[in-house]
Amino acid sequence: MRALYSLGLLYVALCGALLWADRPAGVAPAVLPPAPNAPVTAMSGPEWFQRMKPFCNPVEVETQARFVPPPPGFEGAAYGAGCFALAGKIDRARELIAALDAGGRLRAANIVFDLAHPVADAGDDKSAGPIMALVVEFSPDNYMALYHAGASEFILGQPDLARRHLTRFLDLYTQNDGWHSNALDMLRRLDGQ
Repeated sequence: MRALYSLGLLYVALCGALLWADRPAGVAPAVLPPAPNAPVTAMSGPEWFQRMKPFCNPVEVETQARFVPPPPGFEGAAYGAGCFALAGKIDRARELIAALDAGGRLRAANIVFDLAHPVADAGDDKSAGPIMALVVEFSPDNYMALYHAGASEFILGQPDLARRHLTRFLDLYTQNDGWHSNALDMLRRLDGQ
């Protein structure tokens, strides 16, 4: 048995030597991209978000953000808030937005809206609702955030908040379409309760 083991090791060593000898001279070894947890510098907010997006979930976001924190400045705060919001870490997202000046808070809230709107449009108002309520907190005239926040609150049995957001949505959104009629329907059902 020992002879077979020795023969196997000799075979592996011989294969390695042949591969090493057959490589072209002057060719540098391949450079691997940084590991997912390696610090990365000089990323924009959108680049950081694209890298972090798979980790924007409740289980991984905190750990990954320690290894790859959002870049400094407005974009880092805005896209960092978007990632934390998608992960359901609304308080952490709020902290990042609140640290900005008034104009920055409005712009950051609208970036968070853009990142989370596909979740709401996919029909998951329950998950998107808290994010949309956060957006409304900093961007009170974002009519689609008002609609989705109100729809979520309606589903979750929060009639006062739903009524407030849906009424404000109808004040701002006068187009007679499905969004408008859905908001009216939810308000009618709230009034009937």
